[in-house]
Amino acid sequence: MAGLVESIIAFFQGMGLLNLSPGNVVMIAVGLALVYLAIRYEMEPLLLLPIGISAVLVNIPLGHLANWPIAPNLPEGIADNIFATLSYLNQQYGPPGIFDIIYYTLIRTEIVPLLIFFGLGAMTDFGPMIADPKTALMGAAAQIGVFIAMLTALALGFNLHQAASIGIIGGADGPTTIYLTTKLAPEILGATAVAAYSYMSLVPLIQPPIIRALTSKEERKIRMEQLRPVSKREKIIFPIVSMIVIGLLVPSAAPLVGMLMIGNLFRESGVVERLSRAAQEELMNIVTIFLGLGVGSTMRADSFLTQETLMILGLGIVAFASATAGGVLFGKLMMKLSGGRINPMIGAAGVSAVPMSARVVQRMASEEDPGNFILMHAMGPNVAGVIGTAVAAGVFLAVLAG
Repeated sequence: MAGLVESIIAFFQGMGLLNLSPGNVVMIAVGLALVYLAIRYEMEPLLLLPIGISAVLVNIPLGHLANWPIAPNLPEGIADNIFATLSYLNQQYGPPGIFDIIYYTLIRTEIVPLLIFFGLGAMTDFGPMIADPKTALMGAAAQIGVFIAMLTALALGFNLHQAASIGIIGGADGPTTIYLTTKLAPEILGATAVAAYSYMSLVPLIQPPIIRALTSKEERKIRMEQLRPVSKREKIIFPIVSMIVIGLLVPSAAPLVGMLMIGNLFRESGVVERLSRAAQEELMNIVTIFLGLGVGSTMRADSFLTQETLMILGLGIVAFASATAGGVLFGKLMMKLSGGRINPMIGAAGVSAVPMSARVVQRMASEEDPGNFILMHAMGPNVAGVIGTAVAAGVFLAVLAG
């Protein structure tokens, strides 16, 4: 009889419900909110849905879905060795849960973010930027949001590695944010990833007020000349030259830019259509699932519910807003230098939320003049922003992780 009582007590002690902390309740609610936004409003559903549901699961006590810490203090000499790291964590914290395996073998090793870039390259048409190379300058100008957010984070007390990871949110590029944060400040990965993807989905709400505040009605009505046709040869040469030049100038950016350009070369070569389709569809779908689940698993109550998280979410808005403003202001400068032939709104597309920000610009142009079509012109800065953010991340890695 005593044994039965002990078994009943042990059963109740092992119930997650009795071990639920207020923090777990809050994070489960946050995860469910992300799921709701993904389904009800289709806010970046491909990422926010798996992030949200894994955030719910990882906050169920005693579920053993994630047994290892997000940013453990590893002995010197094993941090860069995945096998030694896994062995050490297994000895210290016991067998891994499914989310530990996903996070440490696919996210922390940068495999998934790099494969995302490979898929993005296969889906991206760099033709508009090649047709009008000067629009790439707007993509570079929009990166000012990265540095403004970084300096603001430093002023608020974040360390240099964390500030760089927060700043890169301004590039509006989720995979780059995850890649850089994983290397520099994994302890804030959940917050930076959620900020990046949440605000990317809010681009249609964030950008228009800023664009209207910085441009006049007449400027938004400016029509641009049709872009010249881009030859297949140009489209093939571009990724090859880009990966070599950027790799030689900023070697730390070579993994991101290299994978992006390999995927693009598959697309533009025309001789590996099956591989290109696989990169765009099957591979992209698989790695997106793992990316979402891995990021969501970092949203644990003990590490996510902090004052820093709220500050990071606020700095994400600063990053996006300043990046948009930087692109538009540089667009106005180019408008002046071109004699009024460039619509300054396309500078807002310099944030690399492809193709969402370009569509926002086109919609605003159509509102002022239904016959004004500047979508392809906006795609130039838009795709340039992807490269610019990757290069910025490479610079941060070269300076801070060297």
